[in-house]
Amino acid sequence: MADADQQPKRYQYHGELGQTALPEMLYTVYQHRVPGIIECHRGDVLKRVYLRDGAVIHASSTDRVDSLGTFLRRTERISAEQFVLTDKIRAATADKRHGELLIEHEILSPAQLYEAIQEQIRSVVWSLFSWDDGEVTFSIGDFEEADMVRIYLPMRQMILQGVKRVPDAKALVSRLGRKDTIFEPIWSTEDLIEVAVDEIELKLLRQVDGKRSLYDVCTHGPFTPPENARIIYAFHVLRLIRRRVAERPGVVKLRLRSEPAAGS
Repeated sequence: MADADQQPKRYQYHGELGQTALPEMLYTVYQHRVPGIIECHRGDVLKRVYLRDGAVIHASSTDRVDSLGTFLRRTERISAEQFVLTDKIRAATADKRHGELLIEHEILSPAQLYEAIQEQIRSVVWSLFSWDDGEVTFSIGDFEEADMVRIYLPMRQMILQGVKRVPDAKALVSRLGRKDTIFEPIWSTEDLIEVAVDEIELKLLRQVDGKRSLYDVCTHGPFTPPENARIIYAFHVLRLIRRRVAERPGVVKLRLRSEPAAGS
């Protein structure tokens, strides 16, 4: 029997959420399409995000606020009486999951429950975008799926919509640079479809033209300046735009082909 030291070990990345921007980490995972689990710790709360094929397929949280029952009640999918009923039954039958009880007691249909779980998972992931402290670990490698409802949430859409929902995005926006920083477009139509950019967001994106400053775009965009700034940050993370590399004075450009010397 092999000892513990001979068992395969997962590669792990460790960081602090005060220094590591979670949206940027998620985009890196999306680019490499590696499976794994992101774990975020803060105080007594642990939240996990399960990733595969460049998408979020599940998320969990030890915070009761994020529990399925609490989420269903908060979003008014179930009544207070239904919440208390199923909570009591679940406490008495440890082998039953909350979702199973909701279906068995005809409180929600399987389709309604699936839709609710999708939103609950989004809510757990997006809540992490607001954490400005805590520990983050990304463990690369496959994982068991037996006890989870598998959802497929495209990563790039999750990042855009999550950043838009951050109540105070100053820390994220500060990563864009100075007010006079200029960004240029690098997007393709396929990118916009995959990210699901809407009509007003596209109007903001088109203002990023390689000439206007970050301050100008945020001030004159279709949303409020703070909203424009956070969406610009999301566009930058998603590689729809990039900082313009200004040509510095006195730097000689390299020729791409040889030319005859003067006088030859």
